[in-house]
Amino acid sequence: MERASDALKDTISLFLVNVTPCLAYRNPDIEVAVIKATSHDNSHIDYQSAQRIFAWIRVSGHYVHPVMSALSTRMERTHNWTVALKGLMLLHGITSCKVSTVQKIGKLPFDLSNFKDRNPNLYHYEAFIRAYYRYLDIKTSFMQRHSREEKKGSIRDGIKQKTKQVSMMQDLVWLQDLQDLLDMLLEIKPQSEKMMNVLVLEAMDCIMIEIFDIYSRICKGIAEVLMRAYSIGKPKAQMAFSILQKSAVQAENLSQYIDFCKEFGVDKASECPKIAHINEHDIRALEQVLNRK
Repeated sequence: MERASDALKDTISLFLVNVTPCLAYRNPDIEVAVIKATSHDNSHIDYQSAQRIFAWIRVSGHYVHPVMSALSTRMERTHNWTVALKGLMLLHGITSCKVSTVQKIGKLPFDLSNFKDRNPNLYHYEAFIRAYYRYLDIKTSFMQRHSREEKKGSIRDGIKQKTKQVSMMQDLVWLQDLQDLLDMLLEIKPQSEKMMNVLVLEAMDCIMIEIFDIYSRICKGIAEVLMRAYSIGKPKAQMAFSILQKSAVQAENLSQYIDFCKEFGVDKASECPKIAHINEHDIRALEQVLNRK
């Protein structure tokens, strides 16, 4: 009965798209694709509709606004964990599109930080969705800020004013931001075996891919910072030391997270490359440099 009711909601939403006057700011094709990609069916994921949306965005950044508008409308109205989770996965895919307009999304135009399903017994799903939303909201803000910094850097390069000190500070702040993102990613995990279903497992695959990407960037960034850390001032060296210490802790937390995901049945967790741990020698060496400054 509940499934039939949910299917009817999707049918009504699609019908309304077709009968609502087509104003300048609306794109009915996009609205239909968003509804199909975020349907109430918790046993099926419409990959085709999602891929159509990604393809539109890659063709032109002008599609980002109508997509985000349609998605926001869908998310603001729902009290169904399936629709909310599909919407977040769709948004996650959008943030992975290598388009400059996506980098400028900034703070999300909808809020799922206090999401509640109409079924009060589904609190595990509520917590999962809230954590996933918080991560994506911070990620889009980070992307916007980082894009602005890159633009400023390009301007400085053009007028030959970008110093090594400025570059180093930007790299350190960027690494701290990435570490914060990783912490938030590690908070996204199913809290009950009852959540083992196709949607949650697909979402966790997306999370694992994101974790691998961010952690690899952290490791690469730390390696680059270490090559310069011994010739910088004490404040920056202290920042670098804090980043090293946190990275050592995160490596342990990440290993535990991956083990949990493997036991839960997340496919991508089994494809995880070996976790690179921070060398204790590097931490001690940088600490000695700090003590001498």
